[in-house]
Amino acid sequence: MTPPEAEGKGRNASPPGPAAVSLLVEPLADLPAPLAETPRPRSTIQPVILRKRADFLRAASARRQGVPGFLLQARQRDDGNAALRVGYTCSKKLGNAVMRNRAKRRLREIARALMPALGRPGWDYVLVGRPGATAERPFDDLLSDLRSALLKIHDAPIRADGPAPPRGKRRGKGKAIPAPASGPVSADPASSGGRSDGAKPS
Repeated sequence: MTPPEAEGKGRNASPPGPAAVSLLVEPLADLPAPLAETPRPRSTIQPVILRKRADFLRAASARRQGVPGFLLQARQRDDGNAALRVGYTCSKKLGNAVMRNRAKRRLREIARALMPALGRPGWDYVLVGRPGATAERPFDDLLSDLRSALLKIHDAPIRADGPAPPRGKRRGKGKAIPAPASGPVSADPASSGGRSDGAKPS
């Protein structure tokens, strides 16, 4: 009796398969510069929500910068607190509650994206929505608006006499006093019942 052949030999043997190929994956550091992911620095400053009405009023009386998408108000507190605080104002001029909420959400998103990098510690910022602009303006344009407004706010010189006064009022100038009304001077002294020499009429 002939013993059975070992598996893989003889007539029932299967054809040899392809040779194993080893795959070599290059490390990320060896890739060209455009394909390598560059780490982005993250700021440690996280904005704090501004809630008190008094802080909103103080920011409104300080620096301001208008852009197409909104109005930016900013104030340096000088209170020893390094917190970066941000508030949002969307009045009924923007529309109904849906439009106001949409505008406030968009302002909140652009502040979250740019304030940690462009905002300054110890400052209060208030973003005021604009009717017909904040809720409808493209989001990329809103980002550009906030970037431009922050750069202009911090590049503005500090006034020696304090913040700019509110619109509609002038500092150091009182109301103009109107001149007293005077009647027309008569060329003929007789028309007034008197004489040119000061004598009384007879």
